[in-house]
Amino acid sequence: VALYSFFHEARVRYLHMLGINEGNVGDGISLTQIEGHVEYKGEAFLSDVLEISVFIEDFKRTRFCVKYKIVRNADAQLIGQGYAVLAAFDYETRKPQRLPSSFIEKVTAYQSQ
Repeated sequence: VALYSFFHEARVRYLHMLGINEGNVGDGISLTQIEGHVEYKGEAFLSDVLEISVFIEDFKRTRFCVKYKIVRNADAQLIGQGYAVLAAFDYETRKPQRLPSSFIEKVTAYQSQ
């Protein structure tokens, strides 16, 4: 359960760096998680400093995949990895929506740095 929390926090911070949030990724469109997967690869302890990598890929019309990797800084031990599939969603109409092109452009520009 802890790794899912770490994944979510990392994703929220990633989007914040882009100047957006899950409640509005552009054009008033929100995100909702529709799938998730986690693989536990090693132990981590309270005093460990962990680095969490986030990478967004596989853009489709209404969804995309966020990949995560958690590594302990002290010895580069892989602690866990996983992914989440998120969909663009309009909570007023309760329907999936097309991903805003501005969102895809921001992610692509950031990740190509």
